Amino acid sequence: MNVKIQSIHFDATEKLQEFIEKKVAKLEKTFEDISNAEVQLKVVKPATAQNKETSLEVTVPGQKLFVEKTCDTFEEGIDLCVDAMKVQLTKFKEKTRKM
Repeated sequence: MNVKIQSIHFDATEKLQEFIEKKVAKLEKTFEDISNAEVQLKVVKPATAQNKETSLEVTVPGQKLFVEKTCDTFEEGIDLCVDAMKVQLTKFKEKTRKM
């Protein structure tokens, strides 16, 4: 799986990038045929609470699945995005099994 990380309006640290790659890689346990994962990190209105916007787009055969969360930290956002994506992947996997 290819993981692409985009940080908008700031530079993501090495530690944050490693954290993201580790978390997103766990999605392969839920669904093996993931070809791409794209993570976008954005700081919205700096100096306010809940200003870190995290989005995760996963490409699976024939479809793209998308999740977006807004939190206080990017780590929290990634955790929530990965959890939500696991649910979507599980539903997608069940749909494809029935076909």
